[in-house]
Formats: sequence, structure tokens, C-alpha cells
Amino acid sequence: MSNVTPEAVSPARLSLRLVRIDTYHENVAYMHRDCEVYRAEGFKALSKVEVRTNGQRILATLNVVDDEAIVTCGELGLSKAAFAQMGVEDGHTVTVSQAEPPESMGALNRKLGGERLDREDFRAIIQDVAEHHYSKIELTAFVVATHRDELDREEVYFLTEAMIDVGRRLDWHEPLVVDKHCIGGIPGNRTSMLVLPIVAAHGTLFPKTSSRAITSPAGTADTMEVLANVELPIEQLHEIVRTHRGCLAWGGTANLSPADDVLISVERPLSLDSPGQMVASILSKKIAAGSTHLVLDIPIGPTAKVRSMPDAQRLRRLFEYVARRMKLSLDVVITDGRQPIGFGIGPVLEARDVMRVLENDPRAPADLRQKALRLAGRLIECDPDVRGGDGFAIARDILDSGRALTKMNNIIQAQGSYSFDHNHPDLGALTFEVRAPRAGVVTGIDNLQLARMARFAGAPKVKSAGVDLMCKLGDVVDVDTLLYRVHAGYPSDLEFARQASHKSCGYTIGLAEDVPHVFVEF
Repeated sequence: MSNVTPEAVSPARLSLRLVRIDTYHENVAYMHRDCEVYRAEGFKALSKVEVRTNGQRILATLNVVDDEAIVTCGELGLSKAAFAQMGVEDGHTVTVSQAEPPESMGALNRKLGGERLDREDFRAIIQDVAEHHYSKIELTAFVVATHRDELDREEVYFLTEAMIDVGRRLDWHEPLVVDKHCIGGIPGNRTSMLVLPIVAAHGTLFPKTSSRAITSPAGTADTMEVLANVELPIEQLHEIVRTHRGCLAWGGTANLSPADDVLISVERPLSLDSPGQMVASILSKKIAAGSTHLVLDIPIGPTAKVRSMPDAQRLRRLFEYVARRMKLSLDVVITDGRQPIGFGIGPVLEARDVMRVLENDPRAPADLRQKALRLAGRLIECDPDVRGGDGFAIARDILDSGRALTKMNNIIQAQGSYSFDHNHPDLGALTFEVRAPRAGVVTGIDNLQLARMARFAGAPKVKSAGVDLMCKLGDVVDVDTLLYRVHAGYPSDLEFARQASHKSCGYTIGLAEDVPHVFVEF
């Protein structure tokens, strides 16, 4: 009889290899089908494996390959995200073994069965999500189980709390730290890039961490990246905020609510955006960033995320409940989401619009300017020294005087400026135009279709790509009036966008009385 216990058996060792595949927040391992370890350990494709070296440990989903150009029999490949977590070089020896199921799987299974979860259940699940212990299949199960009305409002609070606790939480050591956020869905809505310099010029601390686009033509970070570096180490971010009272950076480097980024990687491809998950996602990021006061923009319109005032009010109440439990001062504003904001859709076009507003250029889009001033005014009124109702006038004075432009230029320089001329923006050289098929009035603009067209044209990856609008709701047009111009950097992208425009140009031409009205709170 052997005296060797199971614990004494040496784990399988392989040479580590970086496989340059972006698996977007999922740890993936690659093993050759003829590898002795693969056969001996009884691994199967899509099973979970545990990889260890130098005290580092990750769990990964196994992919089995037959091509030695990817991995040889003596190697274990790791996707880019997984490899980075190991912190070692190509060729380093790692051990690989079967992974135990995540400890929170019991709680997940109970949620799949329709049970209500408590605080500790959510904490365990989110800890495993943040540490990449779940496969995409398991993540999808959690997202679907918590979709729509499957979370009550206290569960949403528990989920938000857990998402904050597993990441970094910033503390600015000031009583008033503000932020502004929009729930999304409206192309060109780059108000944050205007609200930030206005409010920071007022003197209120405004550390803005923003996301990149996932399914939209541009996120705030994508557009700011036209002007300046947005990938800032946390130490540099702190220094900029202390010096200039604000910044506009990509939130990925700050490790704020890291589980949210993992969950988004599943939610967006499935087009799932349930109220509970939305509330937890937004509020966890803002509270983790150290915000004490938040102005939240909920646009409503026929092709916005929220289509009616009753839906907007329900969502408002859920946000307010969780914010109150988290001791975050929240001001929800319901705004006009019937059409894109500004003229440009895509990073360079949106940056052009922002800089024109800051420079008080007569070509600046009036709707972008006005909305930004209203939101900035609400944030300025968080200052206890500002009387309620005076915020808009203060914001307008800061913008008209050029102080907001000076503040933005200082922040751009501090973050690391890029060359950009908004008078002659470097737009995609390949273009086509869409013109009105008949005379009348613009009665509808489809946010979803225009965003889709800008994506097909290459935005946001190709920053110079996008859609430049010439007409807005209520505009009178004749036959062949130019509605918009599409810019692309590559012929294939231009053709994809052109085909999309043939299916639906995104504009409806009708009578003046057919223009939809929307009730907003500004």
C-alpha cells in the first residue's frame, strides 16, 4: 500500500505562455489536447482550472486546442487579462489543477430558484465575481436571475453595498464631493465634459471617473481621450484633483467597484439593463469614488432607455431608496431624451461640440450648452453657500466668462494633452450623406439607429468616425435637405454604415403637430 497521501501528490507543472486574445474580463486558459496533464487530470473543455505560481492564484475557464501555434503540449496558455494577473514572464513554471466550485455557488443556485438573498449572500457572490471565480456561463446565470423584478429594493441595496466593498474606496477628506451621471442611451450626450470644468471652476471638488463605450459610439472617457490622456495612475489622479479641483479620467485604473466591470461584460451583449442592476452599478461606482452628492440624469423618449414618465419615476424611487441607505445625497433630474444631444456622434465629433460650447463659439449646439448649464447649476447648488435657484446663473457666468474653458485647459494639460483643433477636426475621410426623402418637418430621430450607424462607421475604436447631424427635431426640411453626414476611416466600415442607413435612415419626416412632446423637469 502506498504511503503517499493525496496532499503529497505534486500538482501538474507547465510552462506559462501569453496567448494574445482579449477575452474581456474573463480568465481563459488554453491547453493542448495531447498534453499529458490534460489527459491525466481528466480536464474537459469549459471546465474551471486553478493556476498558481509565486503565491498568485487565479481561476480560469479551460479551452482545449489542437494547434501547437497557440500552445504546445508542455505549455499552459493564458488570455491577456489572466496572464496580467499572474505577474510573471512568458515561460515561467505554473501549476494547474482542477478548481473547486466558487463558495458562493449555493447562494447563486438559490437565487436561480427564486429565493431572496441576504447581505452575506450578495457579499459572497460579488467577491467571487470580482476575483474572476465565475465563468461567463455562471455570470450569465447570475445576471439573468437578478434581471427585471427579481430583486426587491433591499436586495438592490445589498448588491450595491457588496459591489463597493470588494474594490477600492476613495476618501477625499472633504465634506462636499460631487458627481454627475446619466443612465445613458442618448448619443452625443457629453454634458459631463462641460459640467466638470464649470463646477470645478466654482471651486467644488469634482473627481470624475468615467467609462469607455461598450455598445455606444462613445463613452465620456473615449471622447475625453481625444483631448487628453485618461488612463491615470491613482496617485496622479489624486494630485490633479487636489490641484485643479477636478479630473476626467477612465475609471478602469482606479479599481472602483471591479465586479461591476465583470458583470457589464455579460449584461451588454445580452442587452440586459434591469433597474436593480443599473442602480447598483451606478451608485457603487459613485460612492466608491468618494462622492457625497450626485446629480443623476434620466432621459425619457421614444428611443431612450426609459420610454415613459411612470417608468422614470419608478426608477427614480429605486435610486433614491438605495442612495438614502448609503447616505449619498441624490438629485434625480428627468430630461428630454427624444433625440441625440448636440450635433456629433462619435469621439472626435463630440469633442468638437464640447470645445465649441466651452469657447462660446456661435456654432456650438444650443441643446448641449443648455443642458450642461442646468446640470452644472444643480451641482453648484449643493454648495451650502449658494442659494437654491441661483446655480444656473452662476454656471452661465462661469461659462460665458471663459473660466470654464481655462479650467478645462488646465485639466487637459495636467492629464497630458493631445493635439486637437476643433475648428478643423480630423474626421474620417470616407463619407456619405443622407438627405430628406420629402419636404416636411423632422418629427422623429431614432437614437438607437443613429448610434448603431456610428458604431458601424467605426466609432469609438476609430475616433474620427461617426455621424454629424445637420437637422434636429422640429426643423423644416425640403426634398434633398442634408440630414446628416457619416464619417468613416475604412471602406468596409463605411459600407456597413451605408447598408444600415438603407434599412432605416433614423429620421421621420411629417407635420409640425406630429413632433412628440416630453415632460421634463428643467
